[in-house]
Order: sequence, then structure tokens, then C-alpha cells
Amino acid sequence: MTEIGDQALLPAGFQDVLPPQAAQEAAVIERLIACFAGRGYERVKPPLLEFEETILAGAGAAVAQQTFRLMDPVSQRMMGLRADMTPQVARIAATRLRKAPRPLRLCYGGQVLRIKGGQLRPERQFAQVGAELIGAASARADAEAVVLAAEALAAIGIGGLSVDLNLPPLVDALAADLDIGGARLAALRQALDRKDAAAVSEIAGVSAAQFQALLRAAGPAEAALAALGAMALVGAAAEEVARLIRVVESIQVGAPDLTLTIDPAEHRGFEYQTGISFILFARGVRGELGRGGRYATEPPARAATGAATGAATGAATGAATGAATGEVSPEPESATGFTLFMDSVQRALSEPPPPRRLYLPPDCPAARGNELRAEGWITLAGLEAVADFATEARRMGCSHALIDGAITALED
Repeated sequence: MTEIGDQALLPAGFQDVLPPQAAQEAAVIERLIACFAGRGYERVKPPLLEFEETILAGAGAAVAQQTFRLMDPVSQRMMGLRADMTPQVARIAATRLRKAPRPLRLCYGGQVLRIKGGQLRPERQFAQVGAELIGAASARADAEAVVLAAEALAAIGIGGLSVDLNLPPLVDALAADLDIGGARLAALRQALDRKDAAAVSEIAGVSAAQFQALLRAAGPAEAALAALGAMALVGAAAEEVARLIRVVESIQVGAPDLTLTIDPAEHRGFEYQTGISFILFARGVRGELGRGGRYATEPPARAATGAATGAATGAATGAATGAATGEVSPEPESATGFTLFMDSVQRALSEPPPPRRLYLPPDCPAARGNELRAEGWITLAGLEAVADFATEARRMGCSHALIDGAITALED
């Protein structure tokens, strides 16, 4: 391999994003954030690194195996590089914004880093954009998260959207009613995730019919709800389905054209979800555009961060950190939200149109250049006089050139 080739080699799962895709991604992120802001979601910006015990607390435990860790040379404590931004937003809500009125609406955008990629997402670094609705436990809050995610994706030009609704707690609730637990429940859930009907029958035994019915209930929302209603569920399982019905009704009011499907037995990727969850897809696009759902914020122990930091870096610093981040909400809050994966979102978008780039000769007055940029032109100033401005402009990728004071379109 050549020396230049060596310098360009990147680890598996990492890539340079080049023009025009890099500019397109940045612009799309800002449009998504603007859509969230229009619905009252305020932007926060968590740090890339946090102390290990903080970033892996609560919902962060679900991505512990995907989190890079390193030693902080200042405090001599282990730190984690974020693999998911949702736990960070939950921490901010429970600490810095603990006194803000509820429900609290927050949004974010930034890069995350993971130890391994997956089959559908081999990238190990990618941008996340999302929104969280914290301190609202109603079915309308669940519906708001779904509708906002779909609305934002539609606003950036993605069509053919569908949402697959899931009920991670339903299997546990049904298993509890049927006295199935422990290792048997774990095996049953794995079989349900694989849609392995034979394994479900073998594990569930005399209760197999109920879980087989869950597998058959997956499909378009109307048919799935009818199938779930026919199961004559009781207790917590019945309550979960009743809530799902209310959420579907609210979504259909807020986004009547959105395609809804339901998979009541799916659990993969929803390890920390405590209620209705969802996955976003677009027709013809590989992988999921995003996912979200209900969860409980679990803030770090009261004043633990401040005390530990004080021991490592001095009492004054520790006291200040404890005052800022140690006092947290006394109880976990119910929250819902979603995260969009920008690598998949980019695949769903068409190639950006070529920009209107205008080549300016070296002697172009600065005031004239300012006028042209104010009119929306992207200008590229020549640095040296050339014999043929049109040829030079084409070489530099410009669509137009300022020749003899006039804007001239260039032929391909």
C-alpha cells in the first residue's frame, strides 16, 4: 500500500464524509432540530465524555457493552465515550433541569461512538438527532413522540414512512399471569424475538397458545389490535393493550396518513423501555431510520458525583460539582422520546442538487462579491489571472462565472 493509502486507511466502521454529503448532513440536522423547536423542544448539548458510573447509569446500562472507556488523566477515574445520547439527556433532566416545569421537552444532535457495528449499521461512529418528553406519563405523550418523529422526517423530504409499534412489557406481564419466570422467561423472550414458533411452543408448554397468539397478532395496526382484543387478556397485560389502543387512536388523529404496524412480542433493542416503543422505517431504505419509546429516567445517586470528584480533584471543585450535578430528582420520572440515526436518514434522502457556484475573477470588487453572496450565490474567488475564466471556472466546479461584469452560465 502506498504512503497516501496508509494515511487514508481508517478503522473498520469509520469513514470520512466528503462533499456534498457532509454539508447535506449538517443542514438536515439543523432542519430536524428546527422542526423539534417548533413543537417546543429546547436543545441541549451533552459532552462527549462522562464519568463511567454516570454515563452507564439507568438507560445507559443498555449500551454498556458498546461503550468505549478510558482513564481520565486529570481525575484518575474511568470515563465513557457516549454510545447513545438519550441517557445523557435523562441525566440533564434529573440534575441541571430538575426544577424546570414538567413535562420537559428537550432535543439534541451529536456524534456517538460504539465499539461494534451491526449487520444493518456497520458504522461505529454516526450522528444521532432526537427529542425527549420527560415527566409525562399519558398515552398522548407516547403519541406525540411518534407523530413528531414522523413529522420531522417528512419535513426533510422522506416519504413512504411507516412506524412499527412494540410493547416490550407485554410478554413479561403475560408471563407473570401464567407463572413463567427466570431462565424460562428469558428463553421464551428470545424465541419470540426470533419468531420461532416451534421453540415458543416447547418453552411455554401448556401456555403456548397465548404466546403463539402474540406472534400471529403482528401486522397492520387495525388487524393486530383486533387479534390482541380476541386474546381476552387480564391484569397488567390487558392494561398494556388498552394503552396501545389509546396511543394508536391519538397517532391516527395527529398523523392520519402514517402507516402503522404492531409487533407486540418484539423486545430486541428495547432493553430499557418500560412501555410502548416504536421503530421508524422508510420504503426502500436499508435499516431503521430511528427508534424510541417509553422509559424511566434513573438519575445517579444523590451527590455521588460531587463527592467522588471532590476526593479526586479537591474539595472546592467537588463541592461545586455536587451542587451542580449531585442533587437529583428523588424519584425516576416517566419519559418517552426517540432517536434518529443520521446514517440511515442520509440513505433515505436523494442526492443534494449541485450548488450555484459562481467564479469571480481576481479583480472583482469586494462589494460586488458581498452583493452576489447576499443574493444567494456561492462565490469562488480566483487567486490569479487566467487566460480563460470560463475554463478555469468549470475546472473548479462552478456552474457560473462573472465575465466582464456579467453572470454567465457555463455549459457542461
